[in-house]
Amino acid sequence: MNRGFYTIMAAQFFSSLADNALFFVAVDLLVSMKSPAWITPLLKLSFVLFYVLLAAFVGAFADALPKGKVMFIANMVKIFGCALVFFHVHPLLAYAVVGFGAAVYSPAKYGILTELLPPEKLVAANGWIEGLTVTSIILGTVMGGALVSGHVSDMLLSIDIPLVDTGITSKTEAALCVVVGIYALATLANLKIPDTGCVYPHQERNPIKLITDFANCYSILWKDKLGQITLAVTTLFWGAGATLQLIVLEWAKQSLNMPFDKATSLVGVVAIGVAAGAVLSARFIPLRKSLTVIPLGIAMGVIVMMMTQVHSVWIAYPLLILIGALSGFFVVPMNALLQHRGHVLMSAGHSIAVQNFNENLSILTMLAVYSIMIRLHLPLNIIITLFGLFVAGTMYAIMRKHKLNQAEHDNLSLIGEQKH
Repeated sequence: MNRGFYTIMAAQFFSSLADNALFFVAVDLLVSMKSPAWITPLLKLSFVLFYVLLAAFVGAFADALPKGKVMFIANMVKIFGCALVFFHVHPLLAYAVVGFGAAVYSPAKYGILTELLPPEKLVAANGWIEGLTVTSIILGTVMGGALVSGHVSDMLLSIDIPLVDTGITSKTEAALCVVVGIYALATLANLKIPDTGCVYPHQERNPIKLITDFANCYSILWKDKLGQITLAVTTLFWGAGATLQLIVLEWAKQSLNMPFDKATSLVGVVAIGVAAGAVLSARFIPLRKSLTVIPLGIAMGVIVMMMTQVHSVWIAYPLLILIGALSGFFVVPMNALLQHRGHVLMSAGHSIAVQNFNENLSILTMLAVYSIMIRLHLPLNIIITLFGLFVAGTMYAIMRKHKLNQAEHDNLSLIGEQKH
């Protein structure tokens, strides 16, 4: 079991590393194409689109095959998406294909944890997975920025293989070769993931019945008193996190006068904070205490608004680490509790699919709003303030809802119950 968990971590690390490096390579490609600023948020939007469109189907697919095989297929789709750029396919379309692979990958990578581990180990396992994922975000961010910088791209283009004409002539193509190589490492790790022996009932293939089944699972999780709170928190977190990534890039450019390849380091700084918060929560927050971390979400929203007053890199670094640490500390227990409730109420793949649908619908909505704000030339400080108020206000509303639920019945007693 331990060996299987470490293999899953390796596969997740390399796949996430490539995902994050690819994002910054794609952003640089849009910049080199002289695309307008409001197009950049659409890049992230195109990536998460299939998480929403395929939500009713990927859960059943993840439960129909061994999870390792599903992850292998998904990584092959990601490699195909990268290859499309070599054939001059627009970055938005190519990145959408990579998003298709990521949408298939996600229910399997999280669902396998509930098959391998007992409920009491899910917070710790999630802490390790999230910590490793965030480490890959940090390294992927730095790698993405480095791959498109002049020095590294010149070095890659200078590599000469005797008697072989690679046909690689641009820094984007050179960067993509590195990204594809990392995806290949993830694919090899997928082949080593053990079959847990967990067999689900025969999975439906009729699209109408799949959508009906998904709608039923969606309803079950939102009506559950614990599920609805954790689902609301994680939905907000992922939408806010994706938007904050782009806000930080623009903020670094406008307030700190940093070029793009240097601004990516600030996104990595946020990720360092998230990793620290994830590790601390895995160490100190047991599953039964998961909901005590909700107030940290309110604090994160308030602290984000302080970005408008910062114009020094030396103040920006600790501020962004703090924002990341708060978000990492509260999202890991929420994620673990949501996985546990989903596994109790339905199958692992279906519950993760419902989670992905909500989280990525949130990302789509918030990125679309951010893109519109940029298109309307709204000042960045106004955008940051509205963003912080929205996060803090929504987290406060979720906290109030939990208190009302607890007043009716002690829902915390449901934590740890067996699957039914």
